[in-house]
Amino acid sequence: MPTSQSSVEARSLLRAASIVTATRLVPGHGNPDRRHLVLLAETEPFDPPRAWTDESARALAALFAARARRDALGLGSALISRYFDAARLTRPATISMATRSLLYSSVGEYACALGWPQVGARFGDEALLFADSDELRFYALAVGAMGHALNGEYESAAAGMASASELSHAYDWRDAIGPSYLLLLADSLVSSARMDHDRLTRVAEELAALDPDDPYLDYSARAIAVMCQLIRGEYADGIAGSWQLLHGSQRHTSQRMIRDFLACIRSDMLIAQGQYTEALLSLTTSQNPEGHGICFSMQRSASLLLLGRERDLLAETEGCVASEADHCLRTLTPVLLQRAIAFDRLGYERRAHQSMESALLLIARTGNSMTPFIMLPPQECANLVEKAVRAHPELTTTANFIYAALDRVGAPVALTPTAVELPGFTPTERALADALLSPLSLADIARERGVSPNTIKSQVRSIYLKLGVSGRSEAVEALRPLLE
Repeated sequence: MPTSQSSVEARSLLRAASIVTATRLVPGHGNPDRRHLVLLAETEPFDPPRAWTDESARALAALFAARARRDALGLGSALISRYFDAARLTRPATISMATRSLLYSSVGEYACALGWPQVGARFGDEALLFADSDELRFYALAVGAMGHALNGEYESAAAGMASASELSHAYDWRDAIGPSYLLLLADSLVSSARMDHDRLTRVAEELAALDPDDPYLDYSARAIAVMCQLIRGEYADGIAGSWQLLHGSQRHTSQRMIRDFLACIRSDMLIAQGQYTEALLSLTTSQNPEGHGICFSMQRSASLLLLGRERDLLAETEGCVASEADHCLRTLTPVLLQRAIAFDRLGYERRAHQSMESALLLIARTGNSMTPFIMLPPQECANLVEKAVRAHPELTTTANFIYAALDRVGAPVALTPTAVELPGFTPTERALADALLSPLSLADIARERGVSPNTIKSQVRSIYLKLGVSGRSEAVEALRPLLE
């Protein structure tokens, strides 16, 4: 069948868009045309050629970058697996160092957009090895910094950001929006880890000014501004702002990773206001991306911990610890901390110690960060840290950082007097003590807390034993003077 004129023109347009976009992924040649990015993002990926050439590899680089920048992520990691085995092309390649560097950077950018930081950092680091110009080094450093920051490797990210900044100042590039965007996102993660809201505010401003006409950049800048509100304790404004971004029309011109971050920030602010169930419900349908760069299991567990649903927390995060080697380190740390507290409440002291020890060693390895301690019960966490440090005195400096972090970002102490007036009660039992004073049956309490009736009965028996009573009516008489 003869080829139509329109199909020939379409292929020519696509080829031209690929060539121009690939050239403009690095500074010095102008920024990629937005229409070209949309066209490439919507184009069906081509089959791997029998042998890669510079032209075909650059076309693939343009495709990966376009999909990352225009949130065309539906194929997920399968798109990478289509062409690569680990960081190696699956077909023979005769391509230049420059093209290989460009291709690896674009794949790393796509992996970061998926929320798969380990792969993003790996491709960024590989791209740096093949970069034979400062322009290519700048792109590779930006991708690597983003991957390392997203993975919680803040010292590595900061080093990459510093090297990229030196290049940027040396050349004063005006057309480096793509790499500069990645560097600002990496900066926002490092600044969040330090709870530096002044720097975060500047990052949001720089991001908005990078390209005022790009709605994707504007959305990211607004999301970072909401993170600033979390750090400053402006919860009501932050909750309202996050709702508008997550459910308004702007969400259609945003990146999935940014929306997922925003959903987690909103959940933290709801927790800070004591709305634990609402925070949990807001993430009910959210699914973990590959690599857990955004870990909704971790985020849901923050609510489960404060609701006293320790066994649900352990079930929710079991998959995270099972895939520890492939899990984002930034989100694995709070998972280990949450599990340590849950194990401790349930009386599994050895497992609590092991989980806390693993968390401390991970923090010491990746660089101190305050974000894993956001909305954790401060005293319980501090007690477990203290026990772990006795076995590992070399972690004393890390522990002192953690105590300061808990003072600043830990969950607010409950306003109910049960926290201080019922010594010997676990947090779960203290919460249940309030429920015993209500007209709810034990079955109703179990449904409200999302646990089985047998679990509630076991916890109630423990309360009776500690109060020295034999039934609910006697327990109510003993508790009422303390709680009312």
